[in-house]
Amino acid sequence: MPQTTVVFLADSDGSCPLLDWLDAQSEKVRLKCIVRIERLAEKGYELRRPEADMLRDEIYELRVRAGHVNYRMLYFYHEGRAIVTHGLTKEDQVPDKEIDLAIRRMRAFKSEPGRHTHEE
Repeated sequence: MPQTTVVFLADSDGSCPLLDWLDAQSEKVRLKCIVRIERLAEKGYELRRPEADMLRDEIYELRVRAGHVNYRMLYFYHEGRAIVTHGLTKEDQVPDKEIDLAIRRMRAFKSEPGRHTHEE
């Protein structure tokens, strides 16, 4: 299976929520998250628990644990690409407000992919 292209979503103001979130994490967590993103690129739809899981409404999560803290990066698929919207820490379940935010960002991306694609 060919690699899946992973795209980081850009907000309307040009910021990249995932990169902003990653920058705020420790180096250890950041590196674990990067490895998980690389696994998403390698496996795409085939990536399963414990590395990834489906949440709801086309939103998936990349799963990382460091110590006793659970880190999640939310994403969706569009035209065969994995679009990562943002990251968060969680205790129990991913809060509905975070999934709803990912859904809003997914809709914005699908309406204007070029405007909402982060470019390095």
